[in-house]
Amino acid sequence: MSGELVKDSVYIRNQKESSQLYNKGNYGYPMKGGALELDLAEAVYLCECQRLTVTHMGEEISFENLFNYSASTIDDFDVKYMVYRDIRSRGFIVRIESGTFDMSVFPRGMTRSNSRPIYMVRAVSERMAFNISIYTEEISETENKGKELLYGVVDEEGDITYYVMSSINPIGSILPGKIPKVTGYLIKDRVFIFDLPSSEFVRNNGFYGKMIGSVLQLSLIEACYLLEKGEFMVRYPASNEEIKLDKLLAFGRHTQDEFDLRMKAYSDAKERGLVIKTGFKYGTHFRAYDESPDNCHAKYLIHAVNASSKTMWPEISRAVRLSGGVKKKFLFCEVGSTVKYVEFKWIKP
Repeated sequence: MSGELVKDSVYIRNQKESSQLYNKGNYGYPMKGGALELDLAEAVYLCECQRLTVTHMGEEISFENLFNYSASTIDDFDVKYMVYRDIRSRGFIVRIESGTFDMSVFPRGMTRSNSRPIYMVRAVSERMAFNISIYTEEISETENKGKELLYGVVDEEGDITYYVMSSINPIGSILPGKIPKVTGYLIKDRVFIFDLPSSEFVRNNGFYGKMIGSVLQLSLIEACYLLEKGEFMVRYPASNEEIKLDKLLAFGRHTQDEFDLRMKAYSDAKERGLVIKTGFKYGTHFRAYDESPDNCHAKYLIHAVNASSKTMWPEISRAVRLSGGVKKKFLFCEVGSTVKYVEFKWIKP
């Protein structure tokens, strides 16, 4: 069949051909008089599949020239087209969108007239910077519409990796209890409780720290949290001088990167009933348990980020693949005026 290129659309004027293409292939947008308007991505795909020839001012346009024209007309057309082409080849119906999202995807075996989209899709290059605040807004927008947000990330060889992104409300069953008068001692950048009954009580009443023989070792973040919440006390071992919360927080900022950020994320997670431990061996800030760590494996890997922070997609890829390999959910904890959690999950559509 034949179509005519006009600005950023291709029009199929033959009513029979346009009806067949729309009804059987779910391409384009029907117009008055029986014509069918195709987006450039649809036209390029049909041209590549040798189902469509495109003309302009009476002359036929090759696939190469149509692709180049589209790339000069639409920003990031090459990336968007590769994602469109891949999803279409997987048997899904795809509709090109304008605005926030690049396309919407309908279930296999359905049509646009008898179903609703299951995904709103953004097509991006692996070299594109990742801004967490923008993505949380996009997640909220898609979830309000009852859909999922799907990111198609195109690498430099043209391979595509898909991630479903969704908001999540992680909740655990180990709510922090009140800690009685207990004293810990600051040594380097850790706090140690040497009294065995006190060590066991603090460890068992919230799963803080780690027992090293009869001594409980706490991280600075754990110590600050306990100091803020209870009657916990921290002292210098040599002078026995008490260290107030503001001074311990200042010490944490001086000795550790992103201390305030991690502190806010840790405090929020603890208030949700999660048991929080370091995620160092997984390359993240924290690993989190939703019940006793004595009885289960960590359910989440949590990485805290500022709402304004940016990262790159290769970093996301490493984190998500690792979390999948160890059977945990990977969460970004966005710390801003509020704390939000976003789950990243690799999928194969």
